[in-house]
Amino acid sequence: MKIICIGRNYAEHAKELGNDIPEEPVIFMKPKSALLQAHTPFYYPEFTNELHYEGELVLRVSKNGKYIQERHAGNYYNGITVGIDFTARDIQDECKKKGLPWEKAKAFDNSAAVGKFIDITPEIKKNNINFSLLKNKEVVQKANSSEMIFSFDSIISHISNYFSLNIGDLIFTGTPAGVGEVVVGDELELFFEDKSLLSLEIK
Repeated sequence: MKIICIGRNYAEHAKELGNDIPEEPVIFMKPKSALLQAHTPFYYPEFTNELHYEGELVLRVSKNGKYIQERHAGNYYNGITVGIDFTARDIQDECKKKGLPWEKAKAFDNSAAVGKFIDITPEIKKNNINFSLLKNKEVVQKANSSEMIFSFDSIISHISNYFSLNIGDLIFTGTPAGVGEVVVGDELELFFEDKSLLSLEIK
């Protein structure tokens, strides 16, 4: 199992971080060890002083594939949920300044939290999903999947040109505007429409 992530997939989020709007999906990876196991606490990493949340929709790959045409991409995922791409923003900014890779800021242990998966339905495939992230019961991120620059199917197709997709792979599809810092004691809760699928406390 691997975790594939898409960056800068919402225009307003790209703008808030001072990034250009991409012409094709921006891909980065997290290792299996980045997945926060269910019912496992999330502890603030000791190597960062600026930990950010990034709420996202996450797809579960259900079929092995390579060089997938976009019109067939819907056959390759069968589950969806919400997740958090935790980011050590201070480390990421320092790496960017030096022109270095920033896996240390994105791919560290337990940096990928995912909620309970929902089976994909034809309605969900219409790409009109509301989701939101609450910090200490206040909405800090709220978006609709139709606002994505690259749709689910285009993401799947693009990824498969470079990486074989395997059953069980997870795809983080990008975060909308509103990312921000968390500190010890903060409580995060993510909603898929009106369903709470993930909640955790920063310890």
